[in-house]
Amino acid sequence: MSEVTKSPTHYRLLAALKAIGPYLREGQCKDGFYLFDCLAFCVNDKKSPEKREFWGWWMELSPTSDGFEAKYHIGRYNLAGEWHADAVPKTALPEVNRTQEDFHQKLEKTLQERFALTLSLHEQSTEFV
Repeated sequence: MSEVTKSPTHYRLLAALKAIGPYLREGQCKDGFYLFDCLAFCVNDKKSPEKREFWGWWMELSPTSDGFEAKYHIGRYNLAGEWHADAVPKTALPEVNRTQEDFHQKLEKTLQERFALTLSLHEQSTEFV
């Protein structure tokens, strides 16, 4: 007889997701929707910190019947604090890909080990190579 796993509450899930690292945008999350991002590579590090933009990724995490689905995007985080799906230059791409892959592995492990949930990629998710 298989054991029925109760779905984690929004707050238990938030606590586990925060423990993964600095990626969770907690203020923009709600029950059934979780937003993550990573400012992986500075566009121009010669500018003062308050005037810097970044290349990186953001991801929307939504529930499925047996776990969660991740929809990743890559692009530029501008001075207004908004993401734009701009083409990432070749110099920044390895770091963007590395941070995304590291994060995805941690997320998958956390969901599996803490809650016995799966993680799949949305069909429109950005491919990381």
